[in-house]
Amino acid sequence: MTIHTSIMKNAYYDSVTLMLLSRQLQELAGVEDVLVGMGTELNLDLARDLGLATGEFDTLTPNDLFIAAKIDEAQISMKAVEDAFNAYLNKSAESDSDEDYQPPSLSSAIQALPGANMVLVSVPGQYAAAEVEDALDAGLNVMLFSDNVPVEDELRLKQKAVEKGLLMMGPDCGTAIINGIPLCFANAVRRGKIGVVGASGTGTQEVTVQIHKLGEGLSQVIGTGGRDLKEQIGGLMMIQGFESLIDDPETELIVLISKPPDPSVAEKIYQIAKSSPKPVVIDFIGGDRAAIEAAGAIPCISLEDAAQKAVKVLRGQEYEDFTGFSLPEEQIEQIVEKEAAKLKSDQTELRALFTGGTLADEAMKLLGDHYDIYSNIPLSPEMAIENLPEGRGHICLDLGEDEFTRGRPHPMIDPQTRTEFFESHVDEKTAVILVDVVLGFGSYKDPAGAVADSVREIRQRLSNQGRDVVVIASVCGTDRDSQDLNKSIATLEAAGIIVLPSNAQAVRLTDKVMQRIMEKGAGDVR
Repeated sequence: MTIHTSIMKNAYYDSVTLMLLSRQLQELAGVEDVLVGMGTELNLDLARDLGLATGEFDTLTPNDLFIAAKIDEAQISMKAVEDAFNAYLNKSAESDSDEDYQPPSLSSAIQALPGANMVLVSVPGQYAAAEVEDALDAGLNVMLFSDNVPVEDELRLKQKAVEKGLLMMGPDCGTAIINGIPLCFANAVRRGKIGVVGASGTGTQEVTVQIHKLGEGLSQVIGTGGRDLKEQIGGLMMIQGFESLIDDPETELIVLISKPPDPSVAEKIYQIAKSSPKPVVIDFIGGDRAAIEAAGAIPCISLEDAAQKAVKVLRGQEYEDFTGFSLPEEQIEQIVEKEAAKLKSDQTELRALFTGGTLADEAMKLLGDHYDIYSNIPLSPEMAIENLPEGRGHICLDLGEDEFTRGRPHPMIDPQTRTEFFESHVDEKTAVILVDVVLGFGSYKDPAGAVADSVREIRQRLSNQGRDVVVIASVCGTDRDSQDLNKSIATLEAAGIIVLPSNAQAVRLTDKVMQRIMEKGAGDVR
């Protein structure tokens, strides 16, 4: 095997596009490993870690594109790799409309669209603050998709936005729907009277999707970025969004979504809730229910519960905690009995492989004290995945975290990461696999198909040992999404996967199956 480097000077391309092209080049016969990227320090370090660096890397700048490949020259030449790259790149470019003008700078974009009031910023984190500052100075709201933005910059920019009465959603803000327009990772939902402010991407998606399924719609969906409710930032954008929805004549009810805020930030939000003329539903996932109720707001036990309560309050109906299933209890028990009967006595472990971090977090919190679950986003430090005893135990992973996406697309964009974890983390001891399938803008064209293919391969492998496995999924999506909710459900069910209508219900069914395993005397599944 030989390592080659090809460099294109001053040729900038979007990082997600380049990561997807890396995947395509990896499939070429004779290519053992390949990385395509811009010459940033992050990408150069990644290439060195992969053993793909050459002396030519010393000449690279962040404006230069490189292809680093380890190839078998008996099967393929570096020239053939370059030709394949250009062919894939040209094919991608041809899929875009030739009539779309691509402004080279923010100022030229503003000139081209003088009526625009929102800027979406997705550049490397070290350059993002300058672009956001220019946008705010131009009187424009901002959605900042970029991550790795210093917290000091976030605070300064959000303070400026608040002073100007603007939104600065982010950094690392992946979901918003403004005036009916989905931005980044969002779903196709109907317009309506419920406004949402969310500090979590897939958590916000789950709530908006459930509201759509229940027949209501969304006025505005405002993202904040994951750090907003930390004491350092003070909830500036949660508060800004909250107050904006209070003033919005199209919004009749407000939903707030986040992991539990720092106490000082929570108190600021509760004070606004106390004086809100509109009903407020709060899902601070695993947060202080009594404090929410004391603020006159409506607390929730799950993302689905938040959607159900929002819809019922909007319609003037009575509400209570939704702790069960959409299916009759008798049918659920039949499913549990049938699925648990598939398993051998030593199949006791849970493998929860999520593409949505908030959905993974909700799953672990709903499973509560029943199980010791190890994770890369653990509920307590001792349950960090690094502490997994001898590789055995229950595992719940957020595959969208940085350690799994360095140098490759988020698993909602490209399912390959989860496909690999299906292969490496599911074995003869696995009893239940729990997954999310997230549809919508920005997501892979057929995430359900990718999961179904992985499950078929696993079942084929286990069948050689006379074993099977229980697979439970939920689909976060709507009938209006391009991937099609009903088609996705049918694809999963055709692979023998049990599909529940929400993440919370999928987790509850998982709990019931695991408990039944214990009742059968299979041992302690804790």
